[in-house]
Amino acid sequence: MSQPSSSQTSPTPDTAASAHRPARPPSATGSQDAPATAAAVSTGPATVRRRQFISFAFYKLAAEARRLPADKLAGMMQGLVDLVRGNDPQKMFLLVYSCIGTRGDVDIMFWKISFELEELQRFAAQMNRLELAGYLSTPFSYLAQSKRSTYVDKIEPSHDNVRSLIVPGKKKYMFVYPFVKPREWYLLSKQTRQGIMDEHIEVGNRYPSVKLNTTYSFGFDDQEFVVAFETDKPDDFLDLVQELRETEGSRFTLRDTPIFTCVQTPIEELVRQLVNV
Repeated sequence: MSQPSSSQTSPTPDTAASAHRPARPPSATGSQDAPATAAAVSTGPATVRRRQFISFAFYKLAAEARRLPADKLAGMMQGLVDLVRGNDPQKMFLLVYSCIGTRGDVDIMFWKISFELEELQRFAAQMNRLELAGYLSTPFSYLAQSKRSTYVDKIEPSHDNVRSLIVPGKKKYMFVYPFVKPREWYLLSKQTRQGIMDEHIEVGNRYPSVKLNTTYSFGFDDQEFVVAFETDKPDDFLDLVQELRETEGSRFTLRDTPIFTCVQTPIEELVRQLVNV
C-alpha cells in the first residue's frame, strides 16, 4: 500500500454506529466538562497542544472457549460487556470493532484514545483480570500519539487544524495498518518531500468520504505511523489506495502491513458473533 497523504482523505501517514461512543472525547485541557475541540493549553505567549495517546489493540478468542459450558461462557462474556460499558468516556475514548470474517488471526479491535497513557494501561489491566482473559490472545497491538503533520494541505488548509486531535467513531468501517518509510525519505529536502506529498494530498482530496486519522509512533513502537481510515464507503477506500499506487510517493513505502478491515459493532452484537450465548 502506498504512503498516506492528507489528514482527511488519503492513505499516507503524513497528511481520525459506535459500540461505546461518548458525546465528546476527553478534554485536551484535562477538564471533564471542556469540549473535544479544546486541544490547546494557554501558557502565555505560546500555545501548547496536548497530544493524545492512541492504542489499537487486537484480540483473538481461542477455540477452547467455545467448548466451555454455556452458562460459564455466558458469564465470562458478560464480564467483557460490563467492562466495555463501564468505561468512563471523559477519561478515554473506547470504540469497539469486529474483525470477524475479515481476517483469520483477529476477532476484536479496541480503539482507545486518551490524553493519559495510564488510562490505556488501566483498561488493558482490567482486560487481564477478566476470567475470559485466559482464552484471549493479542496477536497485534500498536501504540501511537496524535501530532500535527509537518506537511501542508494547500488544497484544503482547514485540514491542518484538526490533525493534532483525533475525534473518531463517525463511520461504520475502519481500515488500519502500521506504516514505515525507508530512511531515504527523511534524507530528502523538506521542499522535495512537500512536493511529493502535494500529489498525494491532491489524490486524497478526491475522496471526501474517506477520513484519515494519522498517528505517530516514532520511539513508541516498532512502526513509524499507524493510519486509520474511517468511511461508510469501502469501495471509495479501495479506489483511493489503488490510485495512490500510481503516485511518486508510493516509492517511499518500506512496510504497510498487516492491514485490518474493521466494522464498528456494539459489544453485545460482537459477543453474539463470537459465541452462541
